[in-house]
Parts: sequence; C-alpha cells; structure tokens
Amino acid sequence: MRCPFCSAQDTRVIDTRLADDGDQVKRRRECVACKERFTTFEVVELTMPRIIKRNGAREAFNEVKLRAGMQRALEKRPVEVDAVEVAISRIKKSLVGKGEREVHANDLGELVMKELSALDHVAFVRFASVYRSFEDVSEFTDMIEKMQNT
Repeated sequence: MRCPFCSAQDTRVIDTRLADDGDQVKRRRECVACKERFTTFEVVELTMPRIIKRNGAREAFNEVKLRAGMQRALEKRPVEVDAVEVAISRIKKSLVGKGEREVHANDLGELVMKELSALDHVAFVRFASVYRSFEDVSEFTDMIEKMQNT
C-alpha cells in the first residue's frame, strides 16, 4: 500500500478490525518512511449475476433500478431509508450467494417481495400488483387474504 502522504511504497499494518458488520476489514497502517498513520478499508468486490428478463433478454444487475422499484412501492410509507438499504444489501447477498452467473428476473422479484413483505405490507401489495400483473380486484383481495392468513 502506497503512503498517501509521502508516496513511499513500504507501509506496515498496525491494527486490523472488522467493520460494517463483518463486510469490511479496517486496517490502521503506518508508513515506514515518514511514520505517518492512516486507515484503509478492504471490501470484497462482488460480481453480481446477470438478470434474465421475461422476454429472454439479459442485462447487468442494476442496483439503481432495484432501489427505484422498491422506493416506488414504499412511496409515502413510514419506512426508514436505512431499513431499505439493509434490505437491498440482503437481496444482493442472496443473489451472490446463489453462485450463478445468471438469475431470472422472477427470482429477483421474489426476493424483493420477500423483503418488502417484512418492511411494509402496503408496499408489498403495491409491488406485487405490478410484478405479478394483477388484472382485476379479485387478485388484490386474494393477495390480501393470503397475507392476513400468514
């Protein structure tokens, strides 16, 4: 690791700790040349799977689209932004955990619905109505009855 102060190549690690619930490694370093200390963070670079759309097209996983879809469903609902970020993180971990290079959009949609169900029931129904292409009111009532029974 190059020193940010004097650009020397030789630094040594003084302390190492886990950060961000174990998703990062925080290292305290010291430059051998100038004796300045600084902190670095190591994060695993995850390769997200490609998404296979319903029409067969394949596209790169897009976290911005995922967040926008969830925020649309959660619009004007009393859910904290941090809770949404944690849910998005769980979805991403689940996708990576599958170990597949490609994932069907249906699988991603089910993961989103699972997270929305835990966050807010109204947002869950909103998302499900678009995701599952509800045609009439009876499909809404069926979904609500299922939620009430569980």
